[in-house]
Amino acid sequence: MPPSLLVEQKRERPVVVAGRDLFERGPVFIAGPCAVESEAQALRIARAVKAAGATVFRGGAYKPRTSPYSFQGLGETGLEILARVRAETGLLICTEAVDGECLPRVAEVADIVQIGSRNMDSSSLLKKAGRCGRPVLLKRGFAATLDELLHAAEYIHVEGNADVILCERGIRTFSGHSRNTLDLHAVLRLRERTSLPVMVDPSHAPGLRADVVPLACAAAAVGADGVIVEVHDRPEEALSDGPQQIEPASFARLVRLFGEVARLGCARS
Repeated sequence: MPPSLLVEQKRERPVVVAGRDLFERGPVFIAGPCAVESEAQALRIARAVKAAGATVFRGGAYKPRTSPYSFQGLGETGLEILARVRAETGLLICTEAVDGECLPRVAEVADIVQIGSRNMDSSSLLKKAGRCGRPVLLKRGFAATLDELLHAAEYIHVEGNADVILCERGIRTFSGHSRNTLDLHAVLRLRERTSLPVMVDPSHAPGLRADVVPLACAAAAVGADGVIVEVHDRPEEALSDGPQQIEPASFARLVRLFGEVARLGCARS
């Protein structure tokens, strides 16, 4: 059995994506629209986020939604568009697998397979993700403890996949001023307990684009290894989650400010 991820590890271990350590050059910025809507839309945004400093493009081909009447993604067509984005821009691709049925095809296209918060406790999907041959970005469930998140990571690990990235994306609390509460304290505790990289999603927690850049800076202050951010050049036309998607100019500002805060070393002081 592989060594447990739950045991505190002093040695930082790389996450190998496309043959190299994804985090070797500092903070990682994963950026792109909530959903792939068309090839033109995806390419426009991909070029913009790459110019601003992103190394990984995010975009949902399969979209788990609260309402069955909401846009569910382009599916296979969306994956084909993501493959063209990578071919044209050179960006790595991160996209979500929502179930075991779509996972094999997602893994063919994605450099990083995302397991979303709704599926964090799906042990069957986690096991299959552990065998998919791709690094996995695992988002914390909106009602999950840190122990539960780490046990979910363990499901992936014991299947032979140690390339796991943890992601804090907000938890459900009594608060009414935002969609979720971004638990930045969790970043500090996770960094104590595991050598796995810890990223933050500042888009899904507030659900408001005005809050994304400040929360990203706060993530930098607590030592997050990077952020995954929703970016759209025409957010008012977005087919899903328009209110929380920032425009490319704001993303460029986010990258600059994140770097400035990270260099202060707040989490290590």
